[in-house]
Amino acid sequence: MTTTARAHTNIALVKYWGKRDAALMLPQTDSLSLTLDEFYTTTTVNFNQALNEDQFYLDGELVSANKAQKVVKFMDLVRQLSGRTEYAQIASVNNVPMAAGLASSASAFAALAGAAAKDAGLDLSLKDLSRLARRGSGSATRSVYGGLVEWHRGVDDATSFAEPVQEVPDFDIAMLAILVDTSQKKVSSRGGMQLVVETSPYYPAWREVVKRDMVAIKEAIANRDLPTIGHIAQENALRMHALNLAADPGFTYFDGQTILAMQTTDRLREEGLNCYYTMDAGPNVKVIFDPKDQDDLLNALTPLFGAERLVVAKPGPGIEFLTEPVMKF
Repeated sequence: MTTTARAHTNIALVKYWGKRDAALMLPQTDSLSLTLDEFYTTTTVNFNQALNEDQFYLDGELVSANKAQKVVKFMDLVRQLSGRTEYAQIASVNNVPMAAGLASSASAFAALAGAAAKDAGLDLSLKDLSRLARRGSGSATRSVYGGLVEWHRGVDDATSFAEPVQEVPDFDIAMLAILVDTSQKKVSSRGGMQLVVETSPYYPAWREVVKRDMVAIKEAIANRDLPTIGHIAQENALRMHALNLAADPGFTYFDGQTILAMQTTDRLREEGLNCYYTMDAGPNVKVIFDPKDQDDLLNALTPLFGAERLVVAKPGPGIEFLTEPVMKF
């Protein structure tokens, strides 16, 4: 028997950018995100008594044990929680560029958590599945749910979990990904966060910024106020990236095309389009916009970036369990 789960990426509108416990993946702050329909990971898990080690296949290719350490470590946690002792075959297919700031680890570990827990016989609530997914990748805790999702920083493992704010948003919101560069980023999210927490002199102020932004954005969501949601998300992203510039040594995920996308979004908003940008740990820009402006937005951005590098996404669903495996073992 195998178990297959699909989870979608999420993009943080209010970001956490820093952990206070790397082992338990406990964040420095709360955060809030939007799950996207266009980017997702599908994962099949099969516990098998005949195996003498975990086998991990990514997009059809067997990954070496050295490169699969994060997956093996996560499977060890599932074995510890479930009492299972067998190794497992794991196959994942990514419909999202990896390590490019598009939250591939969020969808990957949420899907792995769902498939592995269920195949191991764990009967977890979505809250507890969210806690489990967090142990693989912090942002994976939010990908268990669809729509707009809040991650509570908590004080320990039991209290750090995500829950939906609006699992199916009752107002119009969409996100356009500008795929500036989908190659692997030079500074990993984990490495960048740790450096910032340890060396950026502005980090204490960041915690206060997030506290205020969380209150304001949840109020804006309740009021279905897209301009305020977009404004908070854009300013929050800029302040997060300011932390990176102020680290020692300073670094940035931006390149020239990132700046062009940011400036173009600002210009289009000044011209009347309801659009705002956000960026995570990578050069790619995500534009929050009102779906009624989609044609105008694409018409303006396509000559600059090319239609093939523009992906429109809508609010996506939470974790799903499928009947067909991604790979037959």
